[in-house]
Amino acid sequence: MSKRFAKTPTARTKWWNYANNGAYFVTICTKNREHFFGEISGDKMILNDIGEIARKFWAEIPCHFPFVVLDEFVIMPNHVHGIVEIQKNNTNVETPKLGVSTNTNKKNWSPGTLGVIINQYKRICSIHAKKINPQFAWQSRFHDHIIRNEKSLENIRNYVQQNPALWHRDRNNDSGL
Repeated sequence: MSKRFAKTPTARTKWWNYANNGAYFVTICTKNREHFFGEISGDKMILNDIGEIARKFWAEIPCHFPFVVLDEFVIMPNHVHGIVEIQKNNTNVETPKLGVSTNTNKKNWSPGTLGVIINQYKRICSIHAKKINPQFAWQSRFHDHIIRNEKSLENIRNYVQQNPALWHRDRNNDSGL
């Protein structure tokens, strides 16, 4: 296989089923960390039209995935932070088994997984954002952290809430380092 089509290994934790109930801290960056969503002014994020698209479609995730509960989130100039909680039960969706998919595509993603949720969010944002700026693009991946306890959840909530005020030292801010 050529390097161009070589499969990139997953960044997901191999021992975890991302369709499992649980809370996940997610960071999704724009390609090359370009500032597509707006700007920070006075420690507050001021969303532009593409930022409003990102906010709107983030808030709509539970409409398309009824087993998802959203917690804190923030749209930053070049990335999105959010806490996504998967809460499945027997009545709203069947929990897929690890590695088993009804999809026939080569990505072999199981329905109802964190990866599918984020992929669909990125897809719908891209469709609408490219109408405003054809150069809009996401990084091909996203970062996740499995939240394992209440203390971690509270720390992450605080981080998300304070992110605009700490933009001057954010690693996603080119001038912040």
